[in-house]
Amino acid sequence: MPFVAGDDVRLYYETHGPAPGTAPAIVFAHGMGGNHLSWWQQVAYFRERFTCVTFDHRGFGQSVETAGGRGGAAFVDDLRHLLDHLGLARVHVVAQSMGGWTGLGFAVRYPGCVERLVLCDTHGGLSTEAISAAWGAGRAGVAALPAGVHPAAGERMFREQPGLHFLYTQINDLNPSRSLAEMGAIIVAAGTLGGETVAGLDIPVLFIAGDEDIVIPPPVLELAASHFRHAQFVRVPTAGHSVYFERAAAFNELVDRFLTD
Repeated sequence: MPFVAGDDVRLYYETHGPAPGTAPAIVFAHGMGGNHLSWWQQVAYFRERFTCVTFDHRGFGQSVETAGGRGGAAFVDDLRHLLDHLGLARVHVVAQSMGGWTGLGFAVRYPGCVERLVLCDTHGGLSTEAISAAWGAGRAGVAALPAGVHPAAGERMFREQPGLHFLYTQINDLNPSRSLAEMGAIIVAAGTLGGETVAGLDIPVLFIAGDEDIVIPPPVLELAASHFRHAQFVRVPTAGHSVYFERAAAFNELVDRFLTD
């Protein structure tokens, strides 16, 4: 199995499709409830035309972080190390939820390495007073979820696609068990970015929001998109926090059009 070693981590990754360097490349950065397996519907769709790179963030899936490691603070460095290892100088980045902190952080730090950026169900750590207020106001539905419903999958997936919801939870269970406080610490370590930091970013960005997302609600993404020079914002109906998983056909079509337009 392929790993790339760092000072305090063994990072698991996979490549599918054309060999790195022989076709445009997409790197997929998963969320808190996922790992490299989360992107199974995207890899199957894109691998004929793109080199698809999936990986496990440190501490997720098969990526092992040593005790005392930097956690979320190292996400961007890890991605840089992985792309250097693969010899990929410029890539598309598709990121969901927690992965948005990785994707946007990487784009800000290494703008010349990112062709286009997709932020699905995430503001990527962009922090303003308006975003914080909208995020807090829209999260009341998380506490009201029925028992057994994963917040990142959502009540609709649980009700209408129980097999898909079960698969989501099985993929999630391959990660170490974490308390809400531990998950919050990862996000805090990943850091925040101010609106002025992204205002000059000369990279096309696509924000995709699930219309029924109660984890990071659509108004948060719409506000975030307004801070970018070249941003599009799209809401996908009848979808929760994991549009890429719940409505893969719609998600793949949106991303395909954005990357190839």
